[in-house]
Amino acid sequence: MALWITDECINCDVCEPECPNQAITMGEEHYVIDPRRCTECVGHFDEPQCVQVCPVECIPVNPEHVESREQLALKYRALQSGAASAAS
Repeated sequence: MALWITDECINCDVCEPECPNQAITMGEEHYVIDPRRCTECVGHFDEPQCVQVCPVECIPVNPEHVESREQLALKYRALQSGAASAAS
């Protein structure tokens, strides 16, 4: 399950630096999460860090991108392998 940021976002800037996958960026009106990069912090932390720091609780699970924990772990490994390849 990728997460998403609702339009209740107040652009407080606390979620973006917490994302270990660089999945969060500023959109046209508020921050957005790239579902191709969001692993809900699987592989990095026990809980999604953006959700932990969000003061308005506007980061639910994205119903359009439902993934199991195993799928998130596979995505994490693919992102890590891509990062290792890019660094070489």
